[in-house]
Amino acid sequence: MDFPKDLKYSKEHEWVRLGDDGVAVIGITAFAQDELGDIVFVETPKVGQNLKAGQTFGVAESVKTVSDLYSPVSGEVVEVNTNLLDSPELVNESPFGDGWMIKIKMDDPAELGSLLSSQDYQKLTQKG
Repeated sequence: MDFPKDLKYSKEHEWVRLGDDGVAVIGITAFAQDELGDIVFVETPKVGQNLKAGQTFGVAESVKTVSDLYSPVSGEVVEVNTNLLDSPELVNESPFGDGWMIKIKMDDPAELGSLLSSQDYQKLTQKG
């Protein structure tokens, strides 16, 4: 399983990649999409919506279940991945790439310090 070292992770299985422009790209981890199974629908927030860290921002529906998605950081949604409307399977195929979900202009980049490193997230997801 892949745990990219350049990302930060939430205990709810979302990842964050901070760009040079202060915009955070957010998606769900390879672990999360593997647990969910084949994703058939993704609901995302509207551009312009303000989110607080820990707030639900949408859902991922798979053939097995429906799972809430949680924002790991606070800020304004500046972009959503509209490709997921027609191709939700991108989350399964490329969870850290084309399967990203939203981009947030962060209110406070220091929030990243409360998230998990790649190594810590890997420990969290180890079974048994």
